[in-house]
Amino acid sequence: MDKFDVQILHELQTDGRLSNRDLSERIALSPAPCWRRVRRLEEDGVILGYSAQISHRKVGLLVIAFAEVILENHHPETIQEFLDRVNSSSEILECHSVTGQCDYLLKIVARDMESYESFLSSKMLVMRGIRSVNTLISLRQNKLTGTLPVTVP
Repeated sequence: MDKFDVQILHELQTDGRLSNRDLSERIALSPAPCWRRVRRLEEDGVILGYSAQISHRKVGLLVIAFAEVILENHHPETIQEFLDRVNSSSEILECHSVTGQCDYLLKIVARDMESYESFLSSKMLVMRGIRSVNTLISLRQNKLTGTLPVTVP
């Protein structure tokens, strides 16, 4: 990855709707090589996709919760069943395997506290293999960014 690749990534993270012409002008590279670089970054899995940032509040999802999950055991079947359920749940935005007191940290959205409680009791707590779930409710989202601080290696 060179300086042009880093510039491309910076510009596309800032505005994923840039045309190739505008992108090439911003990074001072002609359109054809710029397009080839973007395609290569996509094919190499550096650029995973393009999406819009949507206000959770404007679409009625007022609760952001972080759930610390502890599994009963770490058997491969238990882990896979848990991850399958997590991946099939649209309320769960992120799932991280973590170090520390819990096994997984989940980021979950819900309309309100009642909806979160319903999700927790009907989907999370009935999952086989879960020992405990501890919930942290976000009071305010102070920072939200998907922009990675990419630099030339």
